[in-house]
Amino acid sequence: MRRSLTSLLLALGMLGASSFARAQEKVHGANSVFVAPTVKIAWAVQKGASEDTTLVIMRIVNSIGQYKQVRLDGVDPFSNKRNVLVSTRPLGASVDFSVPRSGFADFPSREIHLYRDGATDADQTPTLTVYYLGVPDTTPEFATASDAKAYLAKALGQ
Repeated sequence: MRRSLTSLLLALGMLGASSFARAQEKVHGANSVFVAPTVKIAWAVQKGASEDTTLVIMRIVNSIGQYKQVRLDGVDPFSNKRNVLVSTRPLGASVDFSVPRSGFADFPSREIHLYRDGATDADQTPTLTVYYLGVPDTTPEFATASDAKAYLAKALGQ
């Protein structure tokens, strides 16, 4: 009896530990520069000739190499419809995502999903999600891509 009880408690403990390890943290990015111990994110706008050619650039820096994969979703907060804007891809030291600013009309919120595991399934829970409720008000605008990228590097201390 004692042996089966010990086995049961050990199995439950392992199940609880694996659930805890997969727990998702969700954080509101709020500002155009987000800094956490494991990740940094900065936003910039590259002005185009029209709204359709204006881009929003997000640079994600994997500060301590904790994350292996990243994905970007657009979300309509009213209907909860979501659209994968940048599919899951490997995350090295950093990555830039460029999306049309006009796309914020249909899917105003953005979720940056970060995964510790190298291979992700479509239904895998991200380790960390940093979400924004639109382009942050503090996001600077630049006339050229090189100016926007220089700002991102400076803002993130690269």
